Amino acid sequence: MSTRSLGLDDALHDYLLHHSLREHETLTALRQATTKVRYSVMQISPEQGQFMALLAEMLGAQRYLEVGTYTGYSALAVALALPHDGQVVACDISEEFTSVGRPFWRDAGVDHKIDLRLGPAARTLDGLIDEGHHDSFDLAFIDADKENYETYYEQALRLVRPGGLILVDNVLWGGDVANHANQEDSTLAIRQFNKKVKDDHRVTLSLLPLGDGLTIARRR
Repeated sequence: MSTRSLGLDDALHDYLLHHSLREHETLTALRQATTKVRYSVMQISPEQGQFMALLAEMLGAQRYLEVGTYTGYSALAVALALPHDGQVVACDISEEFTSVGRPFWRDAGVDHKIDLRLGPAARTLDGLIDEGHHDSFDLAFIDADKENYETYYEQALRLVRPGGLILVDNVLWGGDVANHANQEDSTLAIRQFNKKVKDDHRVTLSLLPLGDGLTIARRR
């Protein structure tokens, strides 16, 4: 037993992966391809992708909304967990980065599930709301520009059904959320976002020390 979360050194992290990770071969290939892409540190960890896929299965999810797709690992991980007629709506602004993932989506046989929408995410989400997609997504994942986290969260609350989950990445921000010498805009935005969600009684939540910190908020 332990009264606090356990830190992972490299050896223990390798043990975790060896004893739990069941990574689809196409996910492995995409993760390796992403190491050669600019800003490869933005890639989520494989254990986080597997956890997100597990949540999708537990929810019996049909529709998944993603804000910030990068090279498409998280979209692929969840798409593999959705039923054949499931849908991923993936929002990103970069043709360069998302084009890396598209061949892997096709190789995995899930490209028909993924609706990639390029453009400013806030505008895309407003469009979904205007199209009448309120309460229609089972699961959402926010992993984009930190200064707009609050905007994306409010939009996701309208798009995710009651009982659905909103996942938010990077909420520990490499530990800098607790380093008050760091006053960068992104750090300040995450601190403000974390406080907002902590006080938001529209959701129940847990902040997990998974990857760079993952908030799970269940819409009431």
